Amino acid sequence: MSQAPSPSDAQAPEVVLAARNVAKSYGNVHALKGVNFDIHRGQVTTLFGENGAGKSTLMKVLSGIVTPTSGEILLDGQPVVFSSASDARDRGISIIHQELSLAPNLSVRDNIFMGREIMGLTGVDFAKEEEETRALMAELEEDIDPLTPVGELRLGQQQIVEIARALSVRSRILIMDEPTSALSATEVAVLFKVIGDLTSRGVSIVYISHHLEEALEITNHAVVLRDGTMTAYAPRAEIDLKWIVRNMVGENYDLGSPPVGYAFGATALSVRELTVPDPAGGGYNVVDKLSLDVKAGEIVCIYGLMGAGRTELLETLAGRLKASSGQILLEDDEVSGLTIARRIQAGLALVPEDRQRDGLVQTMSVGQNLSLASIADFTRGLFTSLRIEQQLIDDTIRKVTVKTAGGGAPIGSLSGGNQQKVVIGKMLATNPKVILLDEPSRGIDIGAKAEVFRLLAEGARRGLAVVYSTSEVGECLSVAHRIIVMRKGRIAAEFGATASKDEIMAASGEAVVH
Repeated sequence: MSQAPSPSDAQAPEVVLAARNVAKSYGNVHALKGVNFDIHRGQVTTLFGENGAGKSTLMKVLSGIVTPTSGEILLDGQPVVFSSASDARDRGISIIHQELSLAPNLSVRDNIFMGREIMGLTGVDFAKEEEETRALMAELEEDIDPLTPVGELRLGQQQIVEIARALSVRSRILIMDEPTSALSATEVAVLFKVIGDLTSRGVSIVYISHHLEEALEITNHAVVLRDGTMTAYAPRAEIDLKWIVRNMVGENYDLGSPPVGYAFGATALSVRELTVPDPAGGGYNVVDKLSLDVKAGEIVCIYGLMGAGRTELLETLAGRLKASSGQILLEDDEVSGLTIARRIQAGLALVPEDRQRDGLVQTMSVGQNLSLASIADFTRGLFTSLRIEQQLIDDTIRKVTVKTAGGGAPIGSLSGGNQQKVVIGKMLATNPKVILLDEPSRGIDIGAKAEVFRLLAEGARRGLAVVYSTSEVGECLSVAHRIIVMRKGRIAAEFGATASKDEIMAASGEAVVH
């Protein structure tokens, strides 16, 4: 059983919300095992841990979404039982979820005030809601029209709307579960400024992030969970990156290095003068006359800031966006005119950035998600071979090391890192010649990142051509043989594996801090 945190500073701010010996079980799975956790008034408490360590479960307990199997929750020193998330919200506790829970067909305004509409004399006061939405967008320094449908926003902007919804409640305790996973560096800086303003007014923040260096910028206390148990607690002055990683995973993980000991094969992917107009109709090109060759067995990283054109390039290669000109060759075959399904059959597969929206079917099991893209391999006419499908599922679960109770388990029962492995495994099961991965490590912990990059390195050794994009410069310097820096839809620079962070960031146009 973990011990209750006991800050060394006797003058530490008062504890406003606490978990005492909290346990949560789902059948035989023990998600939390006697956890003690304190939230201090006007301070940021950061919760670290691998995917599946119990972080999100603990936050769901503290915010009233789930009821603990045993233990108690103390609010202002008094035991409390939340009947629902709405009950907890009414008591001043709000949560920003890691996976977005927005209605894409509704406007920004309607998403922010859904379920707690501002009422006037004649019904909902839409004008007041719009006014408050504009104020929230201004606070977050985001130029988003309140009447824009959320489905038309890019992922980072949707994350801003999720944050704005939580801020609109004016809670005294705000839980942020991976709030920056889809944000640009500029948006992260604005969020941190907002967090500083909130804590100065006495608001307590619980912050969960897999961006370790980023989290250290704002935290006052750090807590580490491992396998459902709190393994470490310390004030900011006593911790660093090595302390976090050691307590999270037991050893100092790195993200690997470029695989060596073999020769690259022939060119697997060739892009010639590719031009892609802005899909939102902005009148400019998001990819502008870009040319790129990738050889079999080569791992290429595409780095760039938000808006550089990374996602649009990969989605065009996969067939999700249409180019206005240029060529896409898979080996020697032109694939520009093929559908997404035909490109997958030809050997070109994409792992999308948003795994929840584009990578997984939430109503399907783990196994059904894994086999979905390979259905032609075990279907003949109207008949499906369950034996062949099950073999594919079992082999893929083993190869990509998905931690699951089995292929029949609900996809929602998996941690974020294991869901990402399912998305990657689904595409690897199609036996691609080229695999494209858009931000493959978004929202997963350092251990899961290492697993993902290990899978890519193993694929490259077998002759797979790998292209992945990232907005984290450290991930460029992991398994990539070559680093392509994009800026305003074009290739701004190209580096080998020995490039420095400063060189890469400078080429992208990002400000370099010395």
